[in-house]
Amino acid sequence: MVLNHPSVTEKAMAILENENKLVFIVRKEANKEMISRDIEKTFGKPVTEVRTLMTNKGTKKAIVSFEDDRAAEEILSRLGIV
Repeated sequence: MVLNHPSVTEKAMAILENENKLVFIVRKEANKEMISRDIEKTFGKPVTEVRTLMTNKGTKKAIVSFEDDRAAEEILSRLGIV
């Protein structure tokens, strides 16, 4: 599994509300295909796009967008975050 945990910062919550995207902290060696496959397998929601970035602290973030407009909120509510 390449996902570590979802990011629940103010900026990540703004991205969720405005763009229906989730931000996950992932393993450094994970690529976009691995992240997409892992999210679809774990949560059962089709992924349309994955963007990755490295933070100054050395962690890797993945910004994930979904086909379904309500998928991001549903996933966070399943995890007990929203």
